[in-house]
Amino acid sequence: MLELLRGRPAGATICPSEAARIVGGAEEGQWRPLMEPTRRAARRLVDRGLVEITQGGRVVDPSSARGPIRIRLALP
Repeated sequence: MLELLRGRPAGATICPSEAARIVGGAEEGQWRPLMEPTRRAARRLVDRGLVEITQGGRVVDPSSARGPIRIRLALP
């Protein structure tokens, strides 16, 4: 996730599915089971202060976020 984000313009976001597809493969049956582990990894990165999880462009608490999320590098 960090590598994906660092290759994007400042403030850009990624969908967790982008990371899952890179790890698991492009076919849905390969990457879909990785979605929850990917979200957990994103929460660990939030805990380390490296990324933020957003919904609708707003930073949200990852423990209470439900539905689609986006991930971006933590803003300084």
